[in-house]
Amino acid sequence: MNRLADSQSPYLLQHASNPVDWWPWEKAAFDEAKRRDVPVLLSVGYSSCHWCHVMAHESFEDAEVAEYLNERFVAVKVDREERPDVDSVYMEAVQAATGHGGWPMTVFMTPAGEPFYFGTYFPPEPRHGMPSFRQLLAGVHSAWQERRSEVGEVAERITRELAGRRLGYDAPRPPEERDQAAALLMLTREFDAARGGFGGAPKFPPSMVLEFLLRHHARTGSEGALEMVERTCDAMARGGIYDQLGGGFARYAVDAEWVVPHFEKMLWDNALLCRVYTHLWRATGSAAARRVALETAGFLVRELRTDEGGFASALDADSEPETSGRPEEGAYYVWTPAQLREALGEEDGRRAAGLFGVTEQGTFERGASVLRLPGEEAPEELRARLLAARERRPRPGRDDKVVAAWNGLAIAALAETGACFDRPDLVQAAVAAADLLVTRHLDEHGRLVRTSRDGVPGAGAGVLEDYADVAEGFLTLCGVTGETAWLELAGTLLETVLTRFRAPDGSLFDTADDAERLIRRPQDPTDNATPSGWTAAAGALLSYAAYTGSERHRTAAEEALGIVRVLAGKAPRFIGWGLAVAEAALDGPREVALVGAGDDPRAAALHAAALRATAPGAVIALAEPDTPEEERPALLRDRAPRGGRATAYVCRRFVCAAPATDAGTLTDQLTPAGS
Repeated sequence: MNRLADSQSPYLLQHASNPVDWWPWEKAAFDEAKRRDVPVLLSVGYSSCHWCHVMAHESFEDAEVAEYLNERFVAVKVDREERPDVDSVYMEAVQAATGHGGWPMTVFMTPAGEPFYFGTYFPPEPRHGMPSFRQLLAGVHSAWQERRSEVGEVAERITRELAGRRLGYDAPRPPEERDQAAALLMLTREFDAARGGFGGAPKFPPSMVLEFLLRHHARTGSEGALEMVERTCDAMARGGIYDQLGGGFARYAVDAEWVVPHFEKMLWDNALLCRVYTHLWRATGSAAARRVALETAGFLVRELRTDEGGFASALDADSEPETSGRPEEGAYYVWTPAQLREALGEEDGRRAAGLFGVTEQGTFERGASVLRLPGEEAPEELRARLLAARERRPRPGRDDKVVAAWNGLAIAALAETGACFDRPDLVQAAVAAADLLVTRHLDEHGRLVRTSRDGVPGAGAGVLEDYADVAEGFLTLCGVTGETAWLELAGTLLETVLTRFRAPDGSLFDTADDAERLIRRPQDPTDNATPSGWTAAAGALLSYAAYTGSERHRTAAEEALGIVRVLAGKAPRFIGWGLAVAEAALDGPREVALVGAGDDPRAAALHAAALRATAPGAVIALAEPDTPEEERPALLRDRAPRGGRATAYVCRRFVCAAPATDAGTLTDQLTPAGS
């Protein structure tokens, strides 16, 4: 029976025609397992996951494997991007049992949802010390039939341990200077000075850590913090992880030198990195940072924008090579010297090979190379010709579901990038995506739906990161456009955070108190591929408090930031967004109220100066002189133009600077003393 055919998830639809009798995650699947007295196989992945495709081709499309599986198990398929709560709970068990995690995730559990055996990818034949998937199925079936009491004891113990895990969170207080300094010291020790980034292979773009370092530099003037950002951003932008022709970043590099990427391109990575490079330009004026920020924004709009105005989740790593055959990883992106000569002609082809580091030996597979910039930058004309040639290749598949959280990140990135570089088209793209979230993802009670596809809302409830990142995007739009409706919408989302996700001790859960009950309620304050919902919510609460003067929101933000004190000196690479939010809290954040006629060029200059200032987490509110006081946010009340000129008021921690009527004075007021 094909139970996945009506799913919105492209990942589930990829498996709809498998001979495996898949069930979606639903109560009926577990009822069926109980009726048949068989274990549940939970398989979790996502549409652009290369090894998910591999395991599907090798095992789930195999008729004999499927027959064995169907007879002895109930198979449940989950898209981790649709159900991050399910993924989080069982991934925690996988990591605790095996010491590592990843996708595809393979979990065997009782009909009550209690896990007892875990893993990730399993090959079709025994390999590298791993059993084949068929051997695994046979082993689990044998244990279920012959050692049921032992299996039950293991499942009960694991479930009890997971359910009993709690974060120690007594009297939470936000980080202090010494906590931020301890984080910086540890990051300095872990920094790869030769190649940029942190740690070895595989190497992921450290987006959230880079935001912390940029804000720390802005607040304190730390040259070491800025140097780590510049070195990392330059290495990534010159490496194969960056698409040298079309812009945008791949998920990660398989090596420590950023040469060969895992080619899938994710919305969240590119939204976060677009913002990082914009902020690096803001700090340094770097032309290279400006180019990468705009090219990445261009990639988002060109490649991921949906017909409804939102942004799709990802592009696959795999695509068909120019010659027919099974999809191969990276086929769309890699080049041989012969392919360059064919696209550009003999002379330009040889020139491009030198500029992009393409050799006869290759840096990837089958003698192909990933384009890099080991030396001088390639001329735009040459890149455009190669891009046009690449466009004729079979394209990677696209996961076109719209995820609320990641669209929130994209809204914030495009709004800031468009404002900083005078690109109103990018701001309009951000507004269109925000409009889609309001009309398709937000119900009349202020509750978010996590996903939509083709404009149709999905069934999954929004989780904490959805509320936090969408609120962040709306607050950014408020500062860029001056439209206070975005502030009001952010307030609605944050009210849900405070009433549905917050514990009495100030900690935050990943799911609402009325969400589906799993074997435990997930609660993870650490960054993964994206900012944790916990620290993203702290950032949005802090900004909202600055706009409105709400002590309730400020207190909630500070209590949530207490976790950063715990982790700052121990694991700063995994709490980067929390450290960045803490920098904003330590700096104020600064509150900028702009009043003046909209057609006054001095008003536009003041607004541009505020947007391009580096003060961490500064909030910006705009008002026309005739806006009634009661319709203004607290930040704008009792503020009027001075001497008939557009005027900026900058306040910080209940202390206000003198009103500024020129951009230079405002820039000075928004430059932290350490910078």
